[in-house]
Amino acid sequence: MEKRTLKILETVVDEYIRSGEPIGSKLVQEKINMKISSATIRNEMAMLEQLGYLEHPHTSAGRVPTFSGYRLYIENFMPENKLSDEQKEQIDRLFENIDADTDDELIAEAGKALAEVTKCAIITANETSKFSVITKVEVIPTGKRMYVLLLITSGGSIKNRVCRLQFDLTNEQVQFFSRFADENLTGLNLENVSDEFIENLSSALGSYMMMLSPLMKGVAEMSAEMVREKVEVRGEANLITCEQFQGHEIAAILENKNRFTELLNNAFSGINIMFGREDETFVISNSSIITSSFEKDGSKAGSFGVIGPMRLDYKKVIPYLEYFSNKITNLLSSDREDEELLTIEGKNS
Repeated sequence: MEKRTLKILETVVDEYIRSGEPIGSKLVQEKINMKISSATIRNEMAMLEQLGYLEHPHTSAGRVPTFSGYRLYIENFMPENKLSDEQKEQIDRLFENIDADTDDELIAEAGKALAEVTKCAIITANETSKFSVITKVEVIPTGKRMYVLLLITSGGSIKNRVCRLQFDLTNEQVQFFSRFADENLTGLNLENVSDEFIENLSSALGSYMMMLSPLMKGVAEMSAEMVREKVEVRGEANLITCEQFQGHEIAAILENKNRFTELLNNAFSGINIMFGREDETFVISNSSIITSSFEKDGSKAGSFGVIGPMRLDYKKVIPYLEYFSNKITNLLSSDREDEELLTIEGKNS
């Protein structure tokens, strides 16, 4: 497609995002930085309509972009749009003020910050627990046949569960369980704590199997809960203040976040965009979701999804999303490097 035609499309999309009104050839002529007659612009816009990139509302002489037009616009003009050094410094300062002791907390706070700068709703799909290993399992007596089972991971996550047993455990049995857990569970990746593994481990308890196997089952259930992907929506208030969404549409978005989760999981690396009109199973047709994944140790650790109307300021939102995703990847990787450094120093001391 000729540069002139693409420039006309860019101008139509930019102005429609800004005003929400169908765009006519005269306005394009005023805004475009090229010497083109209004008649030529009308012909070019008619051609863009025939190609499916613009559409012509019946009540107006102007045109609006279709989802194909938005996609062509994004593919051609996003590489030119990057954050300024000042904007990057602003985001860096936001991260410096984040008080997060775990990966989960870091990602949650980053989702809040991304919602703040984009003024959109953000879905975070967090898979970092699959990288964690068990660092401690402890059982604490709390009452008659009542025990608290404590599970701590390398990612800093702590989970506990109250277990009611059929018997009161002796001090010897509690100490045996702690030693057994330390020998067989410490250093084990959470994903490897399967039901089959726990059954085999319970059999190895020998004469203690009847008393202690419920605790082993509790460890398996807590591990599965920690590995299960955490999905959260941030910036819901931004949906409410968005004039382009009706109340029932906002409710549909919030009630069907699992649909967005599937889109986040299926996203390739880099920026991915889905428009509601492209998929009949999408929550609402007048919406878009832009996703970008982040990594830890070279593997996908989760995704951010920006939810907004089709008439979204893509030139603003996409660079922010890219920078946030890269920032989280770097921070998660630096955490890993710090852990390895501490391990090396510990061995040398």
